[in-house]
Amino acid sequence: MAEQKPISKNYLDLKSQVWDEGLCSGCGACIAVCPADALYFETGGDSTHPKSNNYCKDAVDGVPCGACYEVCPRLDEQPSSLLGEYLEITTGKAEFDIPRKQSGGAVTAILANALDTGLVDAVVTVTEDPWTLKPHSMVITRSEALIAHAGSRYNWWVPLVSSLKEAVVNRKYRNIAVVGVPCVVQAVRKMLETDHQLVRPYKNSIRFVVGLFCTENFDYEKLIAGKLKSEYALEPMKVCRIDVKGKLEITLNDGVQYIIPLTELEDTVRSGCGVCTDFTALKADISAGSVGSPDGYTTLVVRTVVGQHLLDSAVANKKLSVGGEVNLEIIEKLAKKKLKRKLE
Repeated sequence: MAEQKPISKNYLDLKSQVWDEGLCSGCGACIAVCPADALYFETGGDSTHPKSNNYCKDAVDGVPCGACYEVCPRLDEQPSSLLGEYLEITTGKAEFDIPRKQSGGAVTAILANALDTGLVDAVVTVTEDPWTLKPHSMVITRSEALIAHAGSRYNWWVPLVSSLKEAVVNRKYRNIAVVGVPCVVQAVRKMLETDHQLVRPYKNSIRFVVGLFCTENFDYEKLIAGKLKSEYALEPMKVCRIDVKGKLEITLNDGVQYIIPLTELEDTVRSGCGVCTDFTALKADISAGSVGSPDGYTTLVVRTVVGQHLLDSAVANKKLSVGGEVNLEIIEKLAKKKLKRKLE
């Protein structure tokens, strides 16, 4: 009797279980690992999940693949932990000038030091067009460029992980750091833990994962191009800073600030965010956010030996200073709020 071939999953399974159910996080992991380049995102109103050009090695040719299914973070049970496992929680700030830094600039300091010392050779992160504030993922290989593009863009969605294909396959970097919100971190961790042959190049190339605290992500077209321009008459080119601290804070270049309650932005939140329970990026090497630290400092949750090594290196090279009280209560409060939203 011939040995029965294992049944592999393909994008049609991913589509029925995740995309069609409104669960997609928009992380872009499936796009990154698809060997046929068959998956893609459209910008605009129809960007709730990837699309396919209908060529799938498995579905069309019967060649087992399933890489996209293997790395999707929405196929796992969502965590119920608030802070997760960690080695230490501290505050940090960059010891050099970062013009557009978010909170203390600690993430930029850690990654700039890692690039300068050769601990990593590329950083996959999110940058933005200064004229439109439209975000896009990017591969950065020099600390000067990283500093120039500093600032959090987790306030709205962009398929970050899809740039990994550029870094891993096209440019063949082998010591890559990835910065992203919890769903991105979950997807990258699945890449690092899988034995799937087609995902192996990513597993062998990603060295460090930074997670950003996140309540939810906002769709660019609905938030920036839609609500802010149409309802508040705000021109993106005049915006200096956007931050989320229980509300949306928008600071213009002339110092004028707008405060918008998150309840007014519910129609701009990506549908897939409603199922996420992870506020502090539990599967990162280091998680970071402004919540819990004084103004001008970043909260750093060091979770792994790898994360500790990169933080210690930045401190030793005087790129970063650490130490100080962290208000864990406020972090846990927001984490509980996100968890409760899912349970409801």
